[in-house]
Amino acid sequence: MTHLCTRRRFLGTTIATGVGASLLGGIMPTSRAAESAKGLRVGIIGLDTSHSPAFTKLLNDPKAEADLGGYRVVAAYPYGSREIESSFKRIPGYIEDMKKLDVVITESIAELLDKVDVVLLETNDGRLHLEQALQVFKAGKRVFIDKPLAASLADAVAISEAAKKSNVLFFSSSSLRFIESIQKLAKDNTAGKILGATTYSPCSIEKTHPDLVWYGIHGVEMLFAIMGTGCRSVTRVHTEQTDFVTGVWEGDRIGTYRGLRGGKKDYGGTVFGEKAIISLGSYGGYRPLLVEIVKFFQTGQAPVRPEETVEMFAFMEAADESKKQGGAPVSIAAMFEKAKK
Repeated sequence: MTHLCTRRRFLGTTIATGVGASLLGGIMPTSRAAESAKGLRVGIIGLDTSHSPAFTKLLNDPKAEADLGGYRVVAAYPYGSREIESSFKRIPGYIEDMKKLDVVITESIAELLDKVDVVLLETNDGRLHLEQALQVFKAGKRVFIDKPLAASLADAVAISEAAKKSNVLFFSSSSLRFIESIQKLAKDNTAGKILGATTYSPCSIEKTHPDLVWYGIHGVEMLFAIMGTGCRSVTRVHTEQTDFVTGVWEGDRIGTYRGLRGGKKDYGGTVFGEKAIISLGSYGGYRPLLVEIVKFFQTGQAPVRPEETVEMFAFMEAADESKKQGGAPVSIAAMFEKAKK
């Protein structure tokens, strides 16, 4: 399971967290604390997702625990999707929610970047992420880019390459990667060598994104957290209520994802190992992901390599291509070649 617990060491200055102790103690009022917490000021791009107020409530809670490092959300830029109705209709309400949390609403990303040290790029519409991420990279700010990293494999590759050229640190992930049972697999090696896995999640489809990218990405993220990189080919069976996607990994290991649109919807799966067959536990909310984001802001060590996230996008686009071809196997390598054109 070395692929699960690998941590990539990036170059960069570790952000000091000493101010966090006084903030957590509640000595200073919120607004003064935000001004005083040099290095700990968080900016959010995109108020079209529930993640933005949820993360802010956790970070800005006066009783926040030490593993959130004293970081505070101090500013937010609302946009965000202007086209996807289920996203943009949330923005006015979330603006008001953020104001109540003592967060300044900015008129532009440039204004936001002047006020913060690190960034949560939360825009729900992955088509905007490349343009928005480039502005953050230019400013030299560490950034977490929420799922989906992009709305295409080509954009996912472009974001990863731009970060390297700018020497700026980032990672992207679904919160489902950090459920306790998956983390325990890596830490305790409870299953031994992973021979295969199956995961499932809700899989609503948004026409502006590849089918699995909009919501199925949660279950795909779980699958890659278990199986790691090295997927060679993908096949997909699609019906109105269900998607069933099979990936063949190096070593002839097989991982499958079941996308749920009909009947009971939940998150879960099964891991098949040399030592044990393990059922994945229930979803534990956003907090485990946020703890990992804070560690990343502090240390520059990303819990998910960009290469793995990019391969996930190749997997999801290969699933779309397989659907078009009536369920025929599609090579991951072919998807990367197509993205270059």
